[in-house]
Amino acid sequence: MKKFRLLLITSLISFFALTSCEDAYNIVQDGELNEEDFTTLGQMESYLNTVYATVSIGNEIGFTGVFTDETGVGRGSGGQNFTTHRFIINTADPYAGAIWYGHYTTINRVNRLLRIANQVPVPTDPSELARYKSAIAQGRALRAFSYFQLLTYFSTDLKNDSALGVMLITNVPQASEDFPRATNGEVFAQIESDLQYAYDNVTPAATSPYKYVSQNMINALRARMYLYRGNYTLAKQYAQDVITNAGVSLTLATPVPSPAPTNPNYTVFVASNPLTVGAPTAAWNTSFYGAATTNPYRRMFSDATTGGQGEVIFALDRPAAGAWENIAGQFTTNTTTISGSPLWEVGRTLFNKLRATPGDVRRYANVDPTSLINQNYATDVNYLDTDVLVIDKYPGKPSFPLRNDVKVFRLSEMYFILAECLANEGNINGASNSVASVIKQIRDARNFLGAQPLPVYASTTEALTDILHERHLELCFEGHRYIDIKRLGPLTGKSIERDPTDDIISGATLTIPNNDYRFTLPIPQDELNANDLIRGQQNPGY
Repeated sequence: MKKFRLLLITSLISFFALTSCEDAYNIVQDGELNEEDFTTLGQMESYLNTVYATVSIGNEIGFTGVFTDETGVGRGSGGQNFTTHRFIINTADPYAGAIWYGHYTTINRVNRLLRIANQVPVPTDPSELARYKSAIAQGRALRAFSYFQLLTYFSTDLKNDSALGVMLITNVPQASEDFPRATNGEVFAQIESDLQYAYDNVTPAATSPYKYVSQNMINALRARMYLYRGNYTLAKQYAQDVITNAGVSLTLATPVPSPAPTNPNYTVFVASNPLTVGAPTAAWNTSFYGAATTNPYRRMFSDATTGGQGEVIFALDRPAAGAWENIAGQFTTNTTTISGSPLWEVGRTLFNKLRATPGDVRRYANVDPTSLINQNYATDVNYLDTDVLVIDKYPGKPSFPLRNDVKVFRLSEMYFILAECLANEGNINGASNSVASVIKQIRDARNFLGAQPLPVYASTTEALTDILHERHLELCFEGHRYIDIKRLGPLTGKSIERDPTDDIISGATLTIPNNDYRFTLPIPQDELNANDLIRGQQNPGY
């Protein structure tokens, strides 16, 4: 990367997982239009589509999966990202660079959209004026989202307004300009301004509204942002607003094919220990995992044509046609089956949690049926080949096996935010308006064998520990675990919980302290080399 400012003069661009920095600026093609050529509302809206195309959390999903206890080394791995998996993070880390430059690409594109808006005549027709304002609103909401993602990964303490944040850029700068890190307070002020304008001016999309910025998407972002900021009053307000007004319900675990499996601990590898009673049959696997599945939870992640939205509030559209990111490619090579040469597999600790409760649909939705499940994995020296837990959260579209829409906000997260706010209030037990009642609602929805017991917590710490546990099950491979440990680890005494078989070397480091400096990413070395004003503002530990 020659310099971040080179990124700021890009025109049309798609920037996805671990793309080289040069690709972020060396992409102008012959005959390509610059934003100065856009002078009509229709052209402005077309440019907005290119903004959406740059938005991605694929790098966050990949990094979180590899760095935490969501994954173990896959038998198809050739050593990719082993340093990250072994907690070796430095200023050259590819994930850190991709997250940094990816979101600044989106920010740069939005700033260009706003410059286009200034040169497009403001419509006088009411319907066209609404379209004009909505295009600006969508852009500003996406900019706010990118700034929040940057702060989440690169600021040491989101609750501290005086702590260093990230570079705040709201215009299209000159090539010679450098930028220092602004404070969290300054960046959050811009985020809140963008979100308020967006909320006041966005209009619903005519088709697939959950794939576009909406008022519900904005409030979901607000709920997450204020939770991370420690403002539990506003986090609760916005989470409840989304739960009430989003028009979706927690996606159910039923119906499932019959007979439903009752034993999630079945073995398919050890020949002397055949399928146990209550294991899923071959016919069940075909029906549950097939393209024609009727299970709502499975359909949500497989992007089924009908009923595929489920509880999704906002997703990044990834059509089968075209050069889009393949989210499952963060973890596998060809397909999400054992023959697809998995690079990373379901971490054994996570799998043991997923299979702990009979009837939990997440056990099946996240783990492909071709997996080899070795009950003796802990003592088998060949566990890499005999205990293969294939990640199947993103099973792919029918014509593109690695590609799915990327789910950014789901209703279950809003319930978790509500639960955390209730814990902060001390409302941990009871059949309503409590952490216990919220966690039960989620567990009931996710279990195809029936209602689950109402939890009883001895303390707020125990309630927060259960929230962290349930988030691990529900939000795995969606980019949450790294930040969840950073936020909730110090409050619960929890950190990364890897199994020894999650690596291929004996005695590998299995965890780091939950307050370790590596729970904040470093400012990339390329940025430090090129930007005089940020050079002395690196995060501690790097």
